Amino acid sequence: MFLRMSKRLGITLFSIAAVIVITFALTRILPGDTAEYFAGPAATKEAIQEVRVKLGLDKPKYQQFIRYVQDLSRGDFGQSLTTGQPVIRDLTSRLPASAELTLAGLIVSILIAIPLGVLAAVKEGSFIDHISRVVATAGVSLPVFFTGLLLSYFFYFKLGWAPSPLGRLDIIYSAPPQVTGFYLIDSLIAGDFEIFWAALKQLILPAATLAIFSLAPITRMTRASMLAVLSSDFVRTARASGLSTRKVILAYAFRNALLPVITTLGMVFSFLLGANVLVEKVFAWPGIGSYAVEALIASDFAPVQGFVLVMAVMYVLLNLMIDLLYGVIDPRVRMAA
Repeated sequence: MFLRMSKRLGITLFSIAAVIVITFALTRILPGDTAEYFAGPAATKEAIQEVRVKLGLDKPKYQQFIRYVQDLSRGDFGQSLTTGQPVIRDLTSRLPASAELTLAGLIVSILIAIPLGVLAAVKEGSFIDHISRVVATAGVSLPVFFTGLLLSYFFYFKLGWAPSPLGRLDIIYSAPPQVTGFYLIDSLIAGDFEIFWAALKQLILPAATLAIFSLAPITRMTRASMLAVLSSDFVRTARASGLSTRKVILAYAFRNALLPVITTLGMVFSFLLGANVLVEKVFAWPGIGSYAVEALIASDFAPVQGFVLVMAVMYVLLNLMIDLLYGVIDPRVRMAA
């Protein structure tokens, strides 16, 4: 087990190092001149060069990279030129908003997709099975950006059921005292149920957008995995032994079908992190995705590099957690390790 985890840790560190190198290289070949952007449209060539020297952009690329890595080793992600704040401060202040949105979308998707996939497999060929296929097809076909606009149009502009898609809270409310950064949890801790309800209403449409986007892969994998397990010999033996259908499905089939589903959940979570960028722009959600897009438009390198690095770390840590869950769900994994 120790050898396996050491190997995984080595792969993790190598992946993060590769992300650092690739992100630095990509941000330097993007079109646009950062110095010219921040000097202003009326700036002279001398003023632009002065800004370039001040930002260290006049130095060779390898010297810029060495300085960047040295700063990272001290926990310094650089300074955002658009906000004037350290990037690490901007990211930590915005990360809870992105995390709350992503987790809400994933939880809603799991609560719908897994039961739907199980029922579709148990009742193969039935109406529920056809519904699961329609859901899977619709989830794959609809772009997340279009889904967000569609939900906003119908539920806010046409029906008036949802609040304006302008952030985490309506402007008439103040944010609850920060404990976790998650408005739903912080408002409950503060005992302010009015803020809780207001934050929940703002969260429904963006979370539903992400949930629709992620329904398809979870439903399809759950159905396929359950069908494979239900046709296996040990399930037929359990049924022949007189066990109830409920016990066979939940205690035998579902548990053995979980491994590929958990792998899919890890992939879906990483997809949601990427989809968050688009959803945050549609709903004016103040997360790290919209922060990175604004920085990218301004050719502000440090926030973009910080955003990609944070996303990469979250992704590799998620994969480590999935490896650990494998051992909990299937003891054979621990024994093999």
